Amino acid sequence: MTSKEPPNYQRVVDDLRSRILSGELGPGDKLPTEKELQKRWGFSTTIIKHALTLLRSEGLIEGRRGSGNFVRDRTRLVRRAHSRDMRKRIGSTSPFARDSEAAGKRPSWEADSRKVRASAPIAERLGIQPGDMVMHTKYRYLADDTPIQLADSYEPLTITGGTPVEYPEQGPIIGVVARMDSIGVAIDRFVEEVITRPAMPDEVEALELDRRGGMWVISVERTYYAGQAAVETADIVFPGGRYRLVYEMPIDPWTPSGG
Repeated sequence: MTSKEPPNYQRVVDDLRSRILSGELGPGDKLPTEKELQKRWGFSTTIIKHALTLLRSEGLIEGRRGSGNFVRDRTRLVRRAHSRDMRKRIGSTSPFARDSEAAGKRPSWEADSRKVRASAPIAERLGIQPGDMVMHTKYRYLADDTPIQLADSYEPLTITGGTPVEYPEQGPIIGVVARMDSIGVAIDRFVEEVITRPAMPDEVEALELDRRGGMWVISVERTYYAGQAAVETADIVFPGGRYRLVYEMPIDPWTPSGG
């Protein structure tokens, strides 16, 4: 009994994927044009376009308007949740900057902070009343000028209002834990809920996602606590192919039974 021949589009996908993963086609290399692939394989335009769409959905290639298809740089930033926060941090060494520099990337970010009234969902997460004032900071993070992360942070102004760290991106102290330490609020834990989902239209634009490929993101809902009080909550969005999340969980020390 002979094995079934793979579909024509799959033959194109397998060939190009193999050449990319082997390094024959490296990051930034331009793929053959659709016409060149048609001529090489003898397949229709529809089959070639479908194959390229699948490669984009796998995060292996990206389309550049008017230029063609190119092999993506698949170097992912690593976000290590267990070492993100440092106490008494002074200067511009943010967790994102450390992630970027560890991957050999140049970090930069855009931020805008405004005082707003808490919506019902945000108020519930922070344990305050809807309509209470919070500091809302919108972030867009870039590595080598490529958008790599979005975040919306909310802090109750009953905690930070009127302090030197009221505006998160102003002043010499960087990072939620270190900023809160400076005003006597000792964060002792954070909780993260992680899901994957399709990107929202505004996220597609802000993260410059390829509309012709897969547009899935990793969404993290994170809340910091000092005792029982929530002191910051944030919604963080990563393009699935540009970040790798790493969690290290401590386990209670083992003790012999019956000792």
